[in-house]
Amino acid sequence: MDSAWLVPVTLVFGVLVGAGIVTIVVIAARRGRRAVEVVSSGVPDGVDQVIEALESAGIVLDPSNNVVKASPGAMAFGLVWNQALVHPELVSLVDRVRRNGDPITEELTLARGPFGDANIYLSVRVARLGARYILLLAEDRTESYRLEEVRRDFIANISHELKTPIGAVGLLAEALVSASAEPDQVKRFAKRLTKESERLARITQEIIELSRLQATDALTKADLVDVDHVVAIAIDQNRVAADSRKVHLVGGGDAGAEVYGDETLLVTALHNLVANAIQYSPKGSRVGIGVSNSHGIVEIAVTDQGVGIEEEEVDRVFERFFRTDPARSRHTGGSGLGLSIVKHVVQNHGGDIRVWSQPGNGSTFTIRLPEASHATAVSLTPETLGEAS
Repeated sequence: MDSAWLVPVTLVFGVLVGAGIVTIVVIAARRGRRAVEVVSSGVPDGVDQVIEALESAGIVLDPSNNVVKASPGAMAFGLVWNQALVHPELVSLVDRVRRNGDPITEELTLARGPFGDANIYLSVRVARLGARYILLLAEDRTESYRLEEVRRDFIANISHELKTPIGAVGLLAEALVSASAEPDQVKRFAKRLTKESERLARITQEIIELSRLQATDALTKADLVDVDHVVAIAIDQNRVAADSRKVHLVGGGDAGAEVYGDETLLVTALHNLVANAIQYSPKGSRVGIGVSNSHGIVEIAVTDQGVGIEEEEVDRVFERFFRTDPARSRHTGGSGLGLSIVKHVVQNHGGDIRVWSQPGNGSTFTIRLPEASHATAVSLTPETLGEAS
């Protein structure tokens, strides 16, 4: 064939092929749109709006298990990725509903994400939505599980803590009976019995205080509290213990600071900090209680020259029954609840507590509260506290 004819024929052929491909693409696109419309038409009216409004997780799946609608909560929990369910446990529930047709409700423990060991606990309800679709609803139960775990740990811990003094009281009572004819022995056992009973009473009282602080109405009435007065009472309450250990208590700082709250609770919190500082301070050392007042924030810092706290234990010191030195705490009668009470008192007053510590160089516990003149106008948040520091 003449090459002069070859070029036009090639061009015409290319145009025809191209036009054919475009036509096929257009037809396919139209059919695709129709398919989407057909699929979408099967979802009952108003479902989109309901799913969007859900705070919990809501997911609608088509017959191929593609996610056609997911609530913000479902995305936040990490249940959906690339229009598919992430967790095989959820897929299994959906498949069971497709086979049986009956709704299913189950409690599931799922990985929170691809990294780490954190889990989420969900109450999942799966049911048919019309003839073709499946509706999956999930309610977050993580906090409930956490609180239940805390409750179980608390009961286990308190049982252990009470067992020691109760057992000691029983043994000492038996020893008193056996030594009734020996006055010196009776006095020695009676003295130990008194000490153990006082420890038992102290643990019981601290449990009552902690339970009250964790109640929603722990601070129903706030009065104007003079911080200088709180510091003076806390120092006075610890004077005898400090003198017996030859620890010098020193108060100072800005005078005249006031906060809104419960004076008795604030005294309890500061008393616990000072008593803890004395307990872990060497003889002849000093414990300082300083007050500063600036930018609407009142800070009460308790600083000791004691043994300090290891870095890995700093974040745990406010846990109930946690002790950095269990042997020392039991010897001195500590329950491990004092710092937990401090934390709850401070939180109930809209503040926070911070710790600085270095092994061998002592520790500083700082209570931060909103000043009375700013308390009604300033919302105390972590951001506000950070700006004021």
